[in-house]
Amino acid sequence: MRTAKIVAASVVMAVALQSCTQRSEAQAPPAPAVTVATPLVREVQDWDEFTGRFEATQTIDVRARVGGYISGVHFRDGDYVRRGQLLFSLDARPAQAALASARASLAQATAQLSLARTNLTRSEGLLEAQAVSQAEVDANRGAVAQAQAAVAAANAAIRARQLDVEFTRVTAPISGRVSDRRVDPGNLVGGGSSAADVLTTIVSSAPIYFVFDGSEAVLLKYQRQARQGAAPIQVRLQDEPDYARSGTLNFTDNAVDTASGVIRLRASIPNADGFLKPGMFGQARLAGSGTYRAMLVPDAAIATDQARRVVQVVAADGSVAPKPVQTGPLVDGLRVIRSGLASTDRVIIAGGQRIQAPGMKVQARVGQIRPVATPSTSPVTTAAPASTATFANSLSGD
Repeated sequence: MRTAKIVAASVVMAVALQSCTQRSEAQAPPAPAVTVATPLVREVQDWDEFTGRFEATQTIDVRARVGGYISGVHFRDGDYVRRGQLLFSLDARPAQAALASARASLAQATAQLSLARTNLTRSEGLLEAQAVSQAEVDANRGAVAQAQAAVAAANAAIRARQLDVEFTRVTAPISGRVSDRRVDPGNLVGGGSSAADVLTTIVSSAPIYFVFDGSEAVLLKYQRQARQGAAPIQVRLQDEPDYARSGTLNFTDNAVDTASGVIRLRASIPNADGFLKPGMFGQARLAGSGTYRAMLVPDAAIATDQARRVVQVVAADGSVAPKPVQTGPLVDGLRVIRSGLASTDRVIIAGGQRIQAPGMKVQARVGQIRPVATPSTSPVTTAAPASTATFANSLSGD
């Protein structure tokens, strides 16, 4: 009787365990859904990015070359002026009076020269008749030489006074954008030295320089690349999404700054419309290498595992496995994978946050990797031969 009760109890427990197991299996959550895609394979080019400022190729502080009263201003603030254009006029009457005095001095010196020559001719005739001494003839010759020197000095004084009259017209030494006037008509200004009053400033507008700092490693790389030709440079402003402005790298400084470890580099950028202004910030990129075939995945698909970068890959049986990868730069919003990934791997590009542990089973839905940002409409052009040679010589030190 007791044995029958034990058997009955065992049957009841087995039925209960089977019921719990079935209920547990029925309540198990389904495998999480993720989106997978194979890496996008395309030709890419690495770029080194830099931040810098635009600088004018020429900057001029306009000063008067003679002092005087400002009698007129002949430009509007902010105008584009051409070389030789009249900017300021000074009262020319003092300079004209000095010029008239110099001309009078020339007439006086010319008359003295004429008299000295007449005396010399007369004395030479009398010397033949032994009516005068040789000393008197020599004195007359000296007087002629002195009179000739006085005429030369008077002519030089006239040229100097003519320059003073010319310098009362302050003209633009270069073509470019003029600033506002610093003095108004009626003011007395000094001139003729570096300490003279600055009347205005002019900066050239086209082309314009883009100046930035690069590390020693960048310098070494581009010095070696310069043997095959200069790398193109592209620039964009802070509010521009694309690198739409292109130019050529035409200068590197002659020494690396030992304190910061960087070197100054400069590119020439066309600026025909004058939109770029000196002092603006910009972002530049230089081609760091030639084009090569690379695999790209979304940056969000890459996770950090301590010091490693990993992507989650789904196997054929639906299990997830992490793959360590070596990453490169961003290209059109996608991250270049240099190594660690095969072109046939199914990479999780969405839903990766649902993965709790390696080996977990997932439901994979097929997606597609597309570029996030549209490439710049400005083509990457190689530098002209002359610019290439200039840059190559600058880097190589030839």
